[in-house]
Amino acid sequence: MSEKIKLKINELKQKINEWNLSYYEQQISPVDDSEFDKTLSELILLETEFPQYLTSDSPTQKVGGSFDLNFNKYTHKTPMLSLSNAFNEDDLKTFDNQIKKELGNKKYTYFVEPKIDGLSISLIYKNTKLHKAITRGDGVVGEDVSQNVKMITSIPKTIADNSDYFEVRGEVYLSKNEFERINSERFRQGEKLFANPRNAAAGTLRQLDSQIVKERNLDAWIYFLMNKENFTTHQSSLEALSGFGFMVNPLGTQANDINGVIEVIKSISNQREDLEYEIDGIVIKVNEFDHYDSIGYTSKFPKWAIAYKFPAEIKTTKLLDIFPTIGRTGKVTYNAKLKPVKLAGTTVGAATLHNASFIIDREVRIGSDVRVKKAGDIIPEVISVIKDEKYETLPVWVESTNCPDCNSELQRIEPEVDQFCVSDNCVRRIIRGLEHFVSRDAQNIEGLSIKLIEKFHEKKYVNNVADIFKLSNHKSELIKLDKMGERSVDNLLSSIDSSKNKSLEKLLFGLGIRHVGKKSAFILSKKYRTMDSIMLLSEIELSEIRDIGPTVAKSVCDWFKVEKNISMINELKSMNINLEYKPAMEEKTNEQITHRTFVITGTLSKSRNYYKDLLISYGANVANSVSKNTDYLLAGEEAGSKLDKATKLGVRIINEEELFNIIN
Repeated sequence: MSEKIKLKINELKQKINEWNLSYYEQQISPVDDSEFDKTLSELILLETEFPQYLTSDSPTQKVGGSFDLNFNKYTHKTPMLSLSNAFNEDDLKTFDNQIKKELGNKKYTYFVEPKIDGLSISLIYKNTKLHKAITRGDGVVGEDVSQNVKMITSIPKTIADNSDYFEVRGEVYLSKNEFERINSERFRQGEKLFANPRNAAAGTLRQLDSQIVKERNLDAWIYFLMNKENFTTHQSSLEALSGFGFMVNPLGTQANDINGVIEVIKSISNQREDLEYEIDGIVIKVNEFDHYDSIGYTSKFPKWAIAYKFPAEIKTTKLLDIFPTIGRTGKVTYNAKLKPVKLAGTTVGAATLHNASFIIDREVRIGSDVRVKKAGDIIPEVISVIKDEKYETLPVWVESTNCPDCNSELQRIEPEVDQFCVSDNCVRRIIRGLEHFVSRDAQNIEGLSIKLIEKFHEKKYVNNVADIFKLSNHKSELIKLDKMGERSVDNLLSSIDSSKNKSLEKLLFGLGIRHVGKKSAFILSKKYRTMDSIMLLSEIELSEIRDIGPTVAKSVCDWFKVEKNISMINELKSMNINLEYKPAMEEKTNEQITHRTFVITGTLSKSRNYYKDLLISYGANVANSVSKNTDYLLAGEEAGSKLDKATKLGVRIINEEELFNIIN
């Protein structure tokens, strides 16, 4: 029984980590919010019931996303926490009962405001001027996007406050009209469309070209003042921020009790479709600042606030067609062509049907009326079919037997339910594989879009990843291509050349070996150091590595058994592509650090990533939360709850100076 629970927890962790990777690093929403929240709640419940399986790397112990190497890192003075969720009135009343329990007979009210569907931002002003603009990042360390934020006209560049440090937090968003305009332009230019305004806002704010940010007309609602010492309530602080020129949402209002909160939620919900911007819920905060410390915080959430999440919106429309598409691994995804329907503020005409088993189990038929849900404003999903009189006359759907791109026979790879195209000559597989190889988390070759990859493949310049590094041989031809030119080609070739020196884990991940994600690629690269060593490993050796397991082990071994894959690796080696692990810092050993577990907290003189790389270079494990297995807490100023927990558990607490004394 306990082993089944452990396996279930690991399965949920892997699923959530993959979703987080797609959302935070690729600006892709792989599932809707309701499914994500349901899965996360299930994981929290299991970890609470079986605390022996709670680990520091669990997504329940993390706040947010990852980073783009093109932006400088910045450690938040106070962590940007997330919010716990409520899904119905019972959840809201449970939240209210907890507040009553913490405050006893003290009086309190609530402030209720829309939850903007955008990108969290921290704005720091110094001596009246906008000094820094920082993304949430992982909640502790964010990205400095100051130059891009200065392109947002609704964010004041100066304010009537001359203090040394003035910080507000808010949400950068894209209006519905701007979203439609941008996607229409991208469609005309043959570029990939943004899935929703949230992804578009995130992708825009992380642009390297500030002019693009300016052209896309981002906006920002400000929802919190960090310098709240001179105010008694959240409401009064927002009124002051409005006076400073910040955009404060006019729908925010005070409620005297939880019943008043529920009424405000109903009122805002009724206005949702008419708003010019997307909201995905309602935020409820205790209004009185004096109560915040009494109510307290968890490692992820303030306990004095909660987010009410809207239920998935469901509409009925006609299913016009079912068609398959092929991904980079050859996996078949079935899609529905729908009669256009207005859903969660946008008109949609397509939905995912996942795989053949999904369609067969739900008895979906072309021409039937179907129910479609779209929570979180992503590509919707067909959830059920309406079996009326018309339905009975429709032909039963039959799965495809051949690849829609290369016509080769589709196969099932046990024990998976999905179909796969296994042809090495499938153009769509090749294109998607190349797209993955050049992506940010792999070789990060800027400027090599899927449209260019398709064009280069059509011209027979690129057929596999090794060919990318030979594009310089075709420079004169590339310059003549439409929308290229000498400068664009030079920039592309320069980016390709610089990618040759990436550390091994980037290449290993980029090869697209099934089940090998960023984490497993890093584990293998760090442990075995070279591609040659990994190629020689047996399935048994691989499966015994922590966090690898039998599925990844088999996939890695199978990939290196294919002759053309070995030939490609040898070709990369002949072109001086780096095939070795390159640590961020020189690796050393120290008996007090090597194999020990560290947690880092508070404001330090250098970025948290600097200390993480430093400790990893000495063979330490760096965890996100304090537990009985933690050996050291490296604490800076304003260390907060992690310091309290470390003190209770008797964990050794050190500062920067003490760490360097240990190193020396």
